Amino acid sequence: MSDVSPQTRAEIDGVGRAAMRRIDPGTRAMVVAVGVVAAVASLLLPWVAGAPGWQILAADAGGPFPTFFSYTMTTFAIVVSVAALLTRLWVLAWLAAFGCGITSVTGLWAIWSLQTGAAPGPGIGLVLGVLAVVVLTFVWAGAALSRT
Repeated sequence: MSDVSPQTRAEIDGVGRAAMRRIDPGTRAMVVAVGVVAAVASLLLPWVAGAPGWQILAADAGGPFPTFFSYTMTTFAIVVSVAALLTRLWVLAWLAAFGCGITSVTGLWAIWSLQTGAAPGPGIGLVLGVLAVVVLTFVWAGAALSRT
């Protein structure tokens, strides 16, 4: 390897470091895309007392837990997941996995809060949002852990 110049060696090392920061989601990319579409669709469906998720997100109208879930779902399941899918950066895949995991818990709290109070119960959009986030949690965790 003595015939390789220092500039070439630096370039090769730089390409290797850049490759280590990336993931290849493979077939998981389609599952992530479907999960993101399901999360967006859940915002259009009823969440609390017939109010769709986008109204809960925009107006803080559904109570503290559904509102917090709408914020975290929009941030991690939609924005961070799309960014991780487009850039394929390992750190964004981990952020999506961790954020979706926390969002799963907040979604379950939102459903629980609607079932234990005087509210009419969770709507189909809220349940779909929680299911989408749970799927995204496991898919992103698998993608982040499978990086070589």
